[in-house]
Amino acid sequence: MPDNMQFYVIIFLVSVFISAISQIILKKSANVEHESLIKEYLNAPVIIAYSFFLLSTLLTAFAYKGVPLSLGPVLEATGYVYVAVLGALVLKEKATRKKVLGNALIIVGILVFALC
Repeated sequence: MPDNMQFYVIIFLVSVFISAISQIILKKSANVEHESLIKEYLNAPVIIAYSFFLLSTLLTAFAYKGVPLSLGPVLEATGYVYVAVLGALVLKEKATRKKVLGNALIIVGILVFALC
């Protein structure tokens, strides 16, 4: 992998991680009872989460300058792993056997793609 491409891959992975953080923020906000429908969608955590989604989108578009299109979905799949780990750490979700197996398969798929 050329040095220049490594930079863009790191940007891409950071973008996916930011997206995972925004998903966790939205999940936490969804678990809170809001006074009205407007306050459910227009509150600080939701606005911050969607701002993170926008940042993630911009970083992904930038990263595609140096990442082949075929590698994009593989890097995007790391988001499932990030969400599972953050869900366990932040939301105290249980790591079920299915979740662990699914994430292991994702990681194996990423490694197979990287090594071929």
